[in-house]
Amino acid sequence: MAQIPKPNGEQAAGGTVASAVPTTVLRIRSLIPSLAPAERRVARRVVDDPERAAASSITQLAKDCATSEATVIRFCRTIDFSGYRELRLALATEAGQARGARSTAPELASDIDPDDTLVTVVQKIAYTDARAVEETGAALDVDALRTVIDTMAAARRIDVYGVGASAFVGADLQQKLHRIGMTSFAWADAHVMLTSAALLDERDVAIGISHSGATIDTVQALAEAGRRGARTVAITNFPRSAIGFADHVLTTAARETTFRSGATASRLAQLTVVDCLFVGLAQSRYTESRTALETTFEAVRGLRINDDRRHRRSGGAPDDRDAGDD
Repeated sequence: MAQIPKPNGEQAAGGTVASAVPTTVLRIRSLIPSLAPAERRVARRVVDDPERAAASSITQLAKDCATSEATVIRFCRTIDFSGYRELRLALATEAGQARGARSTAPELASDIDPDDTLVTVVQKIAYTDARAVEETGAALDVDALRTVIDTMAAARRIDVYGVGASAFVGADLQQKLHRIGMTSFAWADAHVMLTSAALLDERDVAIGISHSGATIDTVQALAEAGRRGARTVAITNFPRSAIGFADHVLTTAARETTFRSGATASRLAQLTVVDCLFVGLAQSRYTESRTALETTFEAVRGLRINDDRRHRRSGGAPDDRDAGDD
């Protein structure tokens, strides 16, 4: 199972930049389901109010969580910190970022309430979705992403597994891979997943997409692919969940609202990872990808309503705009 990286800066074109999102909090939140009950209380307290945790002594935090100081220390070590002092330092360093985010729109960070107006619902969804994309970009392990891209580029065949809302994300990834000439399949049926996985070997890659990391159909299919020798990749919000056995784990960072069944923020977070994979893969095999994109674009060009036909129907005059993508 992949290690969960500690927060760090990434060397960008303009120099070293720090994450605009409190990545320590994101990391703790992603690990909550895998923690023991007492440690989970500590984690939730830290996630709910990281500034207060950073300002609290270990004695005060233990008291707030109705637990012992030993549990707080054990929690720190579970999430890969040497102790409470190191955790407080990380939280304090990121406190200003969290404070800025909350002061920008504190009411939008809350859950959707039955009494909210439609305008407020729209604002909250837009805020939550934007945060999911931003936080996923901040939390994404670029080294792991690069390794997955290289592995996919060398694959004979790529299988993608996902059910429910994750199935739509899997279909999007498969369509993108198909457009650049990669042999790929997306499966959402448990039986088809397993039969396809059983035919993979060490030349292939299997990708399982699950927000919770505990979707049994996806987990079983990915495990079967691994047993057959395929390299396995998991895209999940919870890297220490059941799907964490994958060779490579790419972590999303989405906070769902009450209406989790809609899988709103998690879907966008997963699509962010998918887009990073696709663009990175297309970039790594630029010539082949560009040729494939141009070829497939020409193949479907005739299926679009061109400007002349569109403007004849509307009574307007045609212009000279080129046909764009859907």
